Amino acid sequence: MSNVKSLRRQKIRYSIRQKISGTSEKPRLAIFRSNTDIYAQLIDDTNGVTIAAASSKDKDIKAQAGTKTEKSKLVGAAVARKAGELGVKAVVFDRGGNLYHGRVKAVAEGAREGGLQF
Repeated sequence: MSNVKSLRRQKIRYSIRQKISGTSEKPRLAIFRSNTDIYAQLIDDTNGVTIAAASSKDKDIKAQAGTKTEKSKLVGAAVARKAGELGVKAVVFDRGGNLYHGRVKAVAEGAREGGLQF
C-alpha cells in the first residue's frame, strides 16, 4: 500500500518539477514533509544552490509547544524572514507532491504572512 502511495507522489513531484524551476530573482520554495518534521528550502535551480532553509528541527521552532501544523506555520515564517534578509520578495511554490492541505498549506500561509509573494 505505502509503495503505491510513494510512487504516486513521486510521479506528481516529477510532473511539478517539469513545469516550475527557480531562479536567483524568484527561487523555488520546496517543501519536504516527513512524518515528524517539515522542511522548507529556497532553491536557485539555474545555479543549483540552496539559498535559505528552515525546518521544524531548528532550535527556536523545536522549543515552541504546539501541534505539527502550528510548527509548520513557524517554518514558513522563518524561511520568509531569511528570504527577506537576502532581498527575495517573490518565490515559486513547490509542494513536493503533497496535497496543498494541512502542514503544507500552513507553511505557505506562514511564508505569505512573512512577506513572500507566490
